[in-house]
Amino acid sequence: MTRDAMSRGAALERIVARDQPWDMIVIGGGATGVGVALDAAARDLDVLLLEQSDFGKGTSSRSTKLVHGGVRYLQQGNITLVRDALRERSLLRENAPHLVHDMAFLIPCENLWQRFFYGFGLKVYDFLAFGRSFGRSHGVSQQESVRLVPTLSTDRLSGGVIYHDGQFDDARLLINMARTAHECGACLINYMAVTDLVKNDEGAVVGAQATDVESRQSHKIDARCVINAAGPFCDAVRSLDDPACEPMIAPSQGVHVVLPREMFPETTAMIVPKTSDGRVVFIIPWHDHAIVGTTDTPINIATLEPVARSEEIDFLLETSARYLSVAPTRDDILSVFTGIRPLVKGDKSARTASLSRDHVIRISPSKLITITGGKWTTVRKMAEDCVDRAIDTAGLESRACRTKALKIHGACPPPTSDPRRAFYGTDLKQIEEMENDSPELAEVLSDTLSIRRSDIVWAVRQEMARTVEDVLSRRRRALLLDVQESLRIAPEVANLMAAELGKDDAWPQSQLDDFQSIATNYTP
Repeated sequence: MTRDAMSRGAALERIVARDQPWDMIVIGGGATGVGVALDAAARDLDVLLLEQSDFGKGTSSRSTKLVHGGVRYLQQGNITLVRDALRERSLLRENAPHLVHDMAFLIPCENLWQRFFYGFGLKVYDFLAFGRSFGRSHGVSQQESVRLVPTLSTDRLSGGVIYHDGQFDDARLLINMARTAHECGACLINYMAVTDLVKNDEGAVVGAQATDVESRQSHKIDARCVINAAGPFCDAVRSLDDPACEPMIAPSQGVHVVLPREMFPETTAMIVPKTSDGRVVFIIPWHDHAIVGTTDTPINIATLEPVARSEEIDFLLETSARYLSVAPTRDDILSVFTGIRPLVKGDKSARTASLSRDHVIRISPSKLITITGGKWTTVRKMAEDCVDRAIDTAGLESRACRTKALKIHGACPPPTSDPRRAFYGTDLKQIEEMENDSPELAEVLSDTLSIRRSDIVWAVRQEMARTVEDVLSRRRRALLLDVQESLRIAPEVANLMAAELGKDDAWPQSQLDDFQSIATNYTP
C-alpha cells in the first residue's frame, strides 16, 4: 500500500481512534461533498466525509460529461452563473489536465437567422470567458459543417456555428479529488450511512450517528460543524434535523443513451439548441463511444438507482434522428444511464428547466449547514463558499482557500504512450510498474473498453473500490458504456476483487447477483 492510497480500513481506524471532535463532518460523497472536504482539508481543517454508498454513486457519475459555462443559461439571461462557470472551467483544465480537455461543438442551423442568433450569443459567451476561452466561436457553411460532422443530415441544414467548451470524465475526476483531499489530510469513507444527527443541550448539531454498511456497526462521531452535501438526498438529512422542514429540492432526472462510436465517429460534438422539452440535447464522443443526452423529467422521489422511462429514450432517439444521416434505434443502444439533478425550488413552475442551477447554502437554527444545487463545473467555487460560511458559523481557525491553484491528484499533460488510459495521469506509470512486476495483471479483460486486470487491482488497492459496481461503473466506466460487455467481464472482476479484499468463496456470486440486478437499469 503506497503512501497516498485511500484505504477504507485505515479510514475506519481513524474514526474509531478519534477522541476529539472533528472540525467538520461532511455528509455526502458526490462532487459537492468531496469538493467541500478537499477545500477544508487544504485549509488544514480536520474533516471527515461520510458517504452512504460509493463516492459518486448518484448524480456526480451520471452527468453529460461537460465542463461548461452553459449555453442554455446564457439564453436564459443568467450571466453571473455563466461567467462564474467559464472561469471555473479554466481552473479545472489547469488543475486536472489529464481529465479535462477542450472540445469543439457544432450547432447545426436551418437558416441564416439561426446562424446569426446563435453566432451572436456565442460571441457573448466568448466575451464572458475573459481571456480564458477554450477557442473562439465562428460560423461555418453547410459544406464545412458536413466536413466536421460527416454523419450530419443535410436536411434543412444551411450551415452552423462552432464554439468550444470542455469535456471530462466525471467519476474519475471525483475519485482524483477524493485522493487529493486524502493527501491533504481529510478522512473519507464510503459505505458509511448517516442515520441521525447529534445535538447538544442547546439544540445545536454537534455530530452525527453513522452506521457502517459493511459491518453494521454504529458510530457516534462528534464535530464542531456538520455540512449536509447529500445532493438529491439533502432533504432527507435536513429532516433528521427538523422533521417538519419544508423541502428544498425539486428533483429532476436526466437520461443519456450510449451508441457505438461508428454512429458518430467525429471528434466534433454536436448540440441541438432547441427541443420540445425546453432543454438542449448533446451528441458527444466520449471514451470511443457516443453519448446522446439529456432529458429533463420531474420526479417525486430521488433514488440511488433511477431508471429511464421509455418515453425519455424515445425522445433522445427521435431528436438525434432529425440531425443524423442514419437514425439510431433501440437496437443500437449499448447502455442507458440516468442521473438526478438536485434543483433548488425557487418558483412555482412545474418545468424543472426553469428552476435554479445556482448553488444555495442554508444554515438551520441548529447550525446544520446545507449546500445544494449548482453544477459540476462550479464545484470548486461552491466548496469555497461553503467552507467560508462554515468557518464563520462554527468559529473555526483556518488558512485561506487554496483550491484555485491546487493540482488534482494525477495532474499532468495527457500521456501519449497509451491514450486510452490517459485519464490515470501520473498514476499510469505506477500501474505500468505494477504490470511489469506481475505480468498477469497486464492481461486485457475487455479490448472494447480497454480494461485490464491491473485496472481492477488498482481500483481496490488505491481507490477504495468495494464492489464490482464500484469498479465497472465509476473507477472504470464500463457499465455506462456497454452493459453486455460489462456483464461479460464481471465474473473475472469479482474473482480479482475477492482475492484483493480477502473475501470468501461466496462473495463473487453475491456480487454478480447484485451487479446483474443493477445492470438492468442500464439496459434499454
